[in-house]
Amino acid sequence: MGTGASKNPGSFHGSEEREDNLDHAGGQLYVSLKMENYKLKNDLIPHVYGSVPLVGSWDSSKPLSMERESTSMWELSFVVPPNHETLDFKFLLKPKYSNAPCIVEEGPHRLLAGGTLQGDAREALFRLNGDEVLEYRVFIKADRVSPFDLAASWRAYQENLQPSTVRGIPDISINAAPETGVENGSTASLELDLEHYVVPAPVTSATSGLVYAANMTETPRSLTRSGIFSNSDGSSSVSHSNRAGSVSVDQPATKKEMEVIVPDPSKFYSSSGMVESKSVGTFSPMQKQEGHRGLFVDRGVGSPRLVKSASQATFTMNLNLDSETKNAMPAAAGAVAAGAIADQMLGPKEDRHLAIVLVGLPARGKTFTAAKLTRYLRWLGHDTKHFNVGKYRRLKHGINQSADFFRADNAEGIEARNEVAALAMEDMISWMQEGGQVGIFDATNSSKARRNMLMKMAEGKCKIIFLETICNDERIIERNIRLKIQQSPDYAEEPDFEAGLRDFKARLENYEKVYEPVEEGSYIKMIDMASGQGGQIQVNNISGYLPGRIVFFLVNTHLTPRPILLTRHGESRDNVRGRIGGDNILSEAGEIYAKKLANFVEKRLKSERAASIWTSTLQRTILTASPIVGFPKIQWRALEEINAGVCDGMTYEEIKKNMPEEYESRKKDKLRYRYPRGESYLDVIQRLEPVIIELERQRAPVVVISHQAVLRALYAYFADRPLKEIPHIEVPLHTIIEIKMGVTGVQEKRYKLMD
Repeated sequence: MGTGASKNPGSFHGSEEREDNLDHAGGQLYVSLKMENYKLKNDLIPHVYGSVPLVGSWDSSKPLSMERESTSMWELSFVVPPNHETLDFKFLLKPKYSNAPCIVEEGPHRLLAGGTLQGDAREALFRLNGDEVLEYRVFIKADRVSPFDLAASWRAYQENLQPSTVRGIPDISINAAPETGVENGSTASLELDLEHYVVPAPVTSATSGLVYAANMTETPRSLTRSGIFSNSDGSSSVSHSNRAGSVSVDQPATKKEMEVIVPDPSKFYSSSGMVESKSVGTFSPMQKQEGHRGLFVDRGVGSPRLVKSASQATFTMNLNLDSETKNAMPAAAGAVAAGAIADQMLGPKEDRHLAIVLVGLPARGKTFTAAKLTRYLRWLGHDTKHFNVGKYRRLKHGINQSADFFRADNAEGIEARNEVAALAMEDMISWMQEGGQVGIFDATNSSKARRNMLMKMAEGKCKIIFLETICNDERIIERNIRLKIQQSPDYAEEPDFEAGLRDFKARLENYEKVYEPVEEGSYIKMIDMASGQGGQIQVNNISGYLPGRIVFFLVNTHLTPRPILLTRHGESRDNVRGRIGGDNILSEAGEIYAKKLANFVEKRLKSERAASIWTSTLQRTILTASPIVGFPKIQWRALEEINAGVCDGMTYEEIKKNMPEEYESRKKDKLRYRYPRGESYLDVIQRLEPVIIELERQRAPVVVISHQAVLRALYAYFADRPLKEIPHIEVPLHTIIEIKMGVTGVQEKRYKLMD
């Protein structure tokens, strides 16, 4: 409903066809009266008085006050039927601070009929004391609006007019709500046993908990189903060492053994241009035109895809995207996309692909760190894969390798381990040339010779950053060793735990004898960071947006077990009406859930007094948290619901009816669709990165009370769900998702407190 001023007050007329359509649809006139004067006297307030349909009285002491729109403009708006009777009115100035008489404009009455001013257009003249005359420009505009628009505006006005019920609650508070003891009735009480409320959680590899992390890494592309390792000369054999001996021998392959085919690198590299990348970037360079290069910016599915070349005055719609640059772009928005663009434009070609090469002794948390880093980078939108050399070794040489296989004087063992490392590196580089962005190369890589081999293989193809994990805490090392014996496939067929423990410690001693710390190239050293208490990170020759984000992430990560509880706010009144966005209060069911949630938190975290409660700044989350006592509550603007822009407060049916193009655009790609003047899911992910970093840094439990889109994005991080699935993840009302983070990975449990 426009309220813009018309330069010609007496010339506003809609087309006859438009008027007929609106009359038939029951349209109304939205009339805006405006007065403008750049020499306003602040003690004189413009008013309107006149006939019954407009004001109801010609009494100058009972006029309608105009509202200040700007420093020089005052406005009064109202709604009348299209066939309204003629409105007879005049303007007057009323003193603000005294009972002095009002000053009525000079001249005849103004007549408004059918939304247009009758007679000649004229300025409003007010004669003050003496000969001083004050002149106001007058603007009158009438817009035809539908009853639907009027109802929506009135609803928004009523809801926004209501003062916030949480305005007095500070951003950081504790015991904001009084402790009420026993609630009246049984609707807000909980069973003593919280397991009574457990419901099945979705089965995902990332939240299965006790799965060995290395088994979840990238499967070697050179595997076939027949189960035989094929040498380059065509012969078949499997080399493996018995725990009782120290010499590797070749034995005929059996049907149960896996087959790994050593790839021909030239064949892989030559086919890279024929493989379609699954990565979809938000930016890509245009074709060069007259020596200039334009930039395509994707502002969301619902917005025009237009770009203006630096050398042309016309817009073009069909852009030919450079496939290599497109593949190197993350599926992201905001800072991630901006950083990627800067690195691609300014950095060398090999910097478009990044290899994080782990270095460290066994049982130092390399695989765990690699898995967390992979999950983080994927969530940000970078196409990332985790390559575990141990998995390659087991597939080629079997799982029954004794500690002697890892001795520094076992030439055959060294050759075999270097061979599988080279195979994994070739696979990773081939994947990068087909569009992959970040590869995590997980192995001990404990010698300079091994690292030099990897750097030579990566030369001109990708940038290598070594990530060395150093742990001097014998307690943590012992815990990691025991977990290794319990979970690693290397000891799956060893029934004697103590025998496996002795063998692994012997393997560790073999590595310690020849271990050489990283001193070459670009590197990050994590020293005693596992506990989350102290430690240090050393960096050398690290530059660029993505390496910087990786360092920042690693600084804040640790292995301390703690639960994170995710829940939506209690049902709101807008939930009941099916309206999106808004800042409404809780419904009756939502208030009951808030009390049940408080009971749950008290029972679940009764021994965790360092826990904290995080909410958004919207009423429905703050009110949901208000019954919780004894824990600090922190409001995050970043936790607010996805911004629906101009669709805020509408139902999806209303969007479908009144904005069909936006409705269809959102339906086609919910991940990238951006509401007009609002956000997309990719935008939400970008503003949630500080939340993820802080959740990783926290050592005590955290309860996050937020909104559906936000919790979908947070849950996708912990569950390692693909970006494309985020808009479709189920996060029901009145359900708590408990994420437990620790050395064994991520475990999930769900509690449904209400139907």
